[in-house]
Amino acid sequence: MPKTVILHIQGEDPVLADIDQEPDPTDSFIKVTNMRKRDGKDVGYLAGGVQAVIFPWHRITFIEIMPSEEERDKVVDFFRL
Repeated sequence: MPKTVILHIQGEDPVLADIDQEPDPTDSFIKVTNMRKRDGKDVGYLAGGVQAVIFPWHRITFIEIMPSEEERDKVVDFFRL
């Protein structure tokens, strides 16, 4: 089951994407599918109909892995009073 991530690419706004498995430290790239802006709109620099994108690690600043619906019950969200 794919996991949703927030991908922070150098020089670009963060985007949402799906990954099939978490990257291994020895990987030299990351493959993502279903890339979209955080508001759900299409990413402007991708051609229409693109199924997957491969990024080399030197372009990635960091990745946020979002919890799935099943894991959401176990996650404690922080809040302010």
